[in-house]
Amino acid sequence: MKQNKSSMTALVAAFGRAYHSQYDSPKIFNDDVAQKLISPQEFADIRRNMVQGIAFFNPEIAERYLDDPEAILRWIVQVQLSPTPLARAAYCEAIVLHELSLGLKQYVILGAGLDSFAYRYPTLMERLTIFEVDAPATQASKQQRLRDAQLAVPSNLHLVPMDFTGEFSYSSLLTQGFDPEAKTLFSLLGVSYYLTKEENTRLIMELLAKVPSGSSIVLDYADEYLMEEQGVSGRVAKMVQMAAASGEPMQSWFSYSEIEELLAGAGLLVYEHLSPAEINERFFSGRNDALSAFETIHYVHAVKQ
Repeated sequence: MKQNKSSMTALVAAFGRAYHSQYDSPKIFNDDVAQKLISPQEFADIRRNMVQGIAFFNPEIAERYLDDPEAILRWIVQVQLSPTPLARAAYCEAIVLHELSLGLKQYVILGAGLDSFAYRYPTLMERLTIFEVDAPATQASKQQRLRDAQLAVPSNLHLVPMDFTGEFSYSSLLTQGFDPEAKTLFSLLGVSYYLTKEENTRLIMELLAKVPSGSSIVLDYADEYLMEEQGVSGRVAKMVQMAAASGEPMQSWFSYSEIEELLAGAGLLVYEHLSPAEINERFFSGRNDALSAFETIHYVHAVKQ
């Protein structure tokens, strides 16, 4: 994240969710609010840039669909752009809804970007307090987008501007009404890759330090093959290249034993771990399109003991 600049990855991830909601079936994750947070001009610009960049993603597809920009866009979104944001969002939301039956009171979304959970679950307004944490520039951008879309901030949603990748601040949450004695779920999705291992370790320890036992965290991480795995149509390598080009380079990857040790050091026990193959089976099986789980990306739900 560049200082004072809203996250481009957040905007592109929202584009992928909006596209999936409108054009793909069956739905892995139906975010019907994402479209409202992207201006028509931005949607058109991202679409055009994706199509024009097809030679970077796959020269063969560029040649095959030379006169069919919609087919090109669908290939890019389904193969390269959407699989990870869609599946990890579906995974996390299922955990949130299950944890509510187990006494969950607070949901903290780190690196929230253009998240829309609070808008899609208005019935939870009295049961769940939601804190969206992101860089000040990204938060300011989202607030403007909400105003443009004429979407009022729900009473249970608190937007917390914070560069938590530098130093996490509980005081910023506390001023927004965070209760350190309430059972809390932290979401750290699409974040761990962009931090160093040391930053990930410090952040996770700080997050879980002041919440009660039974609180938990959902995160995704890249495994130790990130820099050597090419993936379908070279998409893993392209992901790494695009992140670097956007000014948000990927900086860390873990073996399972490393991530388990990191979490244990923060007093956490791995409740569930999904490998790429398991993610594919749970969220992508039986599809007739090009959507499939990204190689090298794993999901974890870990609980404070």
